[in-house]
Amino acid sequence: MGDPHRVGVVGLGVISRAYLDTLADHPAVRVVAVADLDPARSAATAARLPGVEAESVERLLDRPDVQTVLNLTIPAAHAEVSRAAIDAGKHVYVEKPLAATFADGRATVERAAAAGVRVGCAPDTVLGTGTQTARAAIDGGLIGRPLSASAVMVTPGHERWHPHPDFYYAPGGGPLLDMGPYYISALVHLLGPVRAVHGAASRLRDERVIGSGPRLGQRVPVRVDTHVTGVLEHADGVLSTLTTSFDGVATTAAPIEVHGETGTLAVPDPNHFDGEVRLFALGGGGWRALPPGAGYVDGARGVGLIDAVTAGGRRAPRAGGDVALHVLDTMTALLRSAAEGRRIELTTAVERPPLVPLTPAEQWRAHRA
Repeated sequence: MGDPHRVGVVGLGVISRAYLDTLADHPAVRVVAVADLDPARSAATAARLPGVEAESVERLLDRPDVQTVLNLTIPAAHAEVSRAAIDAGKHVYVEKPLAATFADGRATVERAAAAGVRVGCAPDTVLGTGTQTARAAIDGGLIGRPLSASAVMVTPGHERWHPHPDFYYAPGGGPLLDMGPYYISALVHLLGPVRAVHGAASRLRDERVIGSGPRLGQRVPVRVDTHVTGVLEHADGVLSTLTTSFDGVATTAAPIEVHGETGTLAVPDPNHFDGEVRLFALGGGGWRALPPGAGYVDGARGVGLIDAVTAGGRRAPRAGGDVALHVLDTMTALLRSAAEGRRIELTTAVERPPLVPLTPAEQWRAHRA
């Protein structure tokens, strides 16, 4: 058994707690340092994690014992922090999206390849039993040949609960770049890569009001489209319709449905690791739930980084930079299609990541590199 893979975390906002809860006691990784623009936040985080040191970003990147930088900064900073980590000879695992622009995302992946380091990227929720059980059902022929899919995310916006929601409404944010990675990553796992898109977008309001926390009542300018919809043409001809909205209120639509010649799958929310997968098959007597058949059981944020570390070069990471770049290509092409009013072909292609075998929680949580 090898030594734990050593990780430094940059960015200690709301999502960092979920990652640290997963990684702090995992035998395959060891968090050795944390950094944030707010030194008090770094100190407070380090104080609750034995053996973890609070650092500046520069000092963390200079540490020889940091092998991978977990980049949990805001989307607008993803490319800059990832680039600095790569230049310091570190592997990088980035919170979604890979970067705020496709050009920055491609540059990140190319820079890492030239430096001989790896890039991974969220979301890893699609590695849980929800999406992976649906993937196994499709691969097993339970709906026949896939024909089409729909993916729907409707919410009135994150300012209702997030104390600092500004970045959701700045370039690099919006419902597509914020939530689209979950849905498009799931569609890639389920149905394969995308070859072209048709998009449309709108913006309901020019400002949002913070609904909680110390900035309650403050107004945030909206600088991005907040309702984005479109059609994804998958490489094998399947058509997926996608809707992501911060302007609606609620929906009764399944987060994802996949339609085939002989059946339909209702797939749970790809923002969660688990959830019930339901099948309606011709002659099958109606909807029935499928038992978990693939995926990391009781998955948690950070399992994608663990998946990459424990792959040990034997296979590509399932939450790899190639998938993240393809997802970013899809999203930015959708936005460009909406702005230009035309079909746009993607410039990237990717292999479907390998299926995650059904892996009990006690197994993946105890895995040693």
